Amino acid sequence: MTGPLALVGGLEWTEGCTFDASLLQHSGADEVVVLPTGYAYEHPDRAVAQAVAWFEGLGARAVEAPVRTRRDALRADVAEAVAGARFLYLAGSSPMHLRSVLKDTPVLEALLGAWAGGAVLAGSAAGADVLCDPMVDPRGGAFTVGLGVVPGLAVIPRANTWSAEKVRRTVELAPPDVVVAAVPEATALIRWPDDGWRVEGVGEVTVHVGGRTADVDALPT
Repeated sequence: MTGPLALVGGLEWTEGCTFDASLLQHSGADEVVVLPTGYAYEHPDRAVAQAVAWFEGLGARAVEAPVRTRRDALRADVAEAVAGARFLYLAGSSPMHLRSVLKDTPVLEALLGAWAGGAVLAGSAAGADVLCDPMVDPRGGAFTVGLGVVPGLAVIPRANTWSAEKVRRTVELAPPDVVVAAVPEATALIRWPDDGWRVEGVGEVTVHVGGRTADVDALPT
């Protein structure tokens, strides 16, 4: 059975992200491995420093898995570090870069292997988007291919920053067999083992199925 999966709407590692404490506790570890891949062109060092400070406040240590380019994702030593993690956090603002870096690489294989072995896997903003398939291209709200960790589900991260019209257009573009979840910042859609999906954090998640709103029980398991 896989570990918990957290799809965070963005604004990760800030007040309101209370779910990180329970995810950390479930991991049974005192270390979080952060992949700031989606921030590769937007000060990834700042993102890592924020994660370090945030998890230090929760009594844990955050360390970076330095995956910023595809070459990094092919490194055996980085993949080994990822494979041994009990809590993995994938973050950033560019799902397209994340996908191009991680797809069909040893690091992605290691990440999925750790999760399959019970580790916690969290993706924030682009990290949440890219784990799904299809994923939402935030530039226009249309759909493209994601990494396929959660098939049949698409996430609109930072949904509170989208206009109602843009959300509506994305929902209308969704294939009929795809569930669309609009997840605001500092909010997480979490699939707990044996307990299904739950919404945690400061906001509310809106689930769309076939163009209509539904509750979280409609999400693919």
